[in-house]
Formats: sequence, C-alpha cells, structure tokens
Amino acid sequence: MNVLVAYASRHGATMGIAERIASGLGAAGLSAEARPVSDIRDPDRYDAFVIGSAAYMFHWLKEATAFVKRHRALLAERPVWLFSSGPLGTDLVDDEGRDVFEVTRPKEFEELQTLLHPRGEHIFFGAWDPDAAAIGIGERFLRLMPASKAAMPAGDFRDWPAIDAWAAEIASALESGLEGGPLSGGTVATSRTFASSDVGLSKGEAVPSGFEPPFPA
Repeated sequence: MNVLVAYASRHGATMGIAERIASGLGAAGLSAEARPVSDIRDPDRYDAFVIGSAAYMFHWLKEATAFVKRHRALLAERPVWLFSSGPLGTDLVDDEGRDVFEVTRPKEFEELQTLLHPRGEHIFFGAWDPDAAAIGIGERFLRLMPASKAAMPAGDFRDWPAIDAWAAEIASALESGLEGGPLSGGTVATSRTFASSDVGLSKGEAVPSGFEPPFPA
C-alpha cells in the first residue's frame, strides 16, 4: 500500500503537517511519503492519497486545486482524504460564536466532495511568523492592514496530537480495507472532521467578525 501525502504550502507550516501525517502512516506500517503537488508527475503509482493545502482567504492554494482537478479521474477511483491548515490561535469559536473550523473550511471542499467523494476531511490550526518574507502583493498588502494584526496572532498553533490522531485514523481505515478486499474511492461514507483536539477556549485569538485573514501556512 503506497500512500501519497500531497501538499501545497506557502511558508512551510502545511508542509510540516503533511510530513507528520506521512510519518504517522509509516509508523503504522504503510509506505507513505509527503511531496509538494508541484513535483508530482506519477500519481498513478499510489494506492491512496491524503491531499492538503494552506488556505488563504478561505481558499486552497491554486496549485492544490489544479492538482486535484487534473487527476480527478484517478483520485475518484482511490481512497482520498483532504485537509487544510490555516486558522490561527486556539479558540474553537469566533467572536460571533461560530465554529472556527466550519467558518474556515475552504470553499473548494464542496466541489471536491462531489468530484472525489473523499473518505474524510480535516481543518488544522496553522502557524504564522510575522518576520517571514511576504509572498505576493496580496500578502504584503494584508500585513499593512490594522485588522490583520488582531486576526493573525503570531505563533505555531499546529495541533500535533490532533494531526497524529488523524493519521492513525487514516492508517486504520486503509488497513481495514486491505483486510476486507481491494480499496476504491467512494466506498465508505465520508466523515467530515472539524475538531482539532481538546483545546481550551480561553487561549489564543479569535477571528474578528467581518475580516477574512489569509491564514498563512
């Protein structure tokens, strides 16, 4: 069982999540590797896929979406999981009482559910280093906006126990499939997971209403 953890990352946080997932799958006895979507030319040699991207303005990075659509026929036939990284802080609700993971769900996920019928999806907290070089005009502009300082607290908020637990869930699902027969896409009900882990609501910064941060990752 060869598993590809494909990712699109702008500042490295999403890459770190992808590598951690691949490591967890490997520890469970599966052959897994993490690779950026821009480097993948041979997806047909993999039996299952975990695909993730940083989210900016509530959208996956374009290269991640392009990869999925380019290989949608192949991906629809094999087990697929999707993830996104981006929310900053540790609060599970914003200042309007909305679930942070539902609010920051990438807009592409609705279409990808129809195209791929993924086995599951997960939104993870991301990381933000204000001293890192800005990439693109849009990111440089957003850093100048006063609201961005409140919406983009600095720090590494990636929830490693939640990431490890999700990798273990994927490994268990793949192993169960191997025991029960050949795996194929869309053969089980999709589970959408938005929870991170048992983190408290008193720490971190909530996303102010009316502002759409880029969620650098």
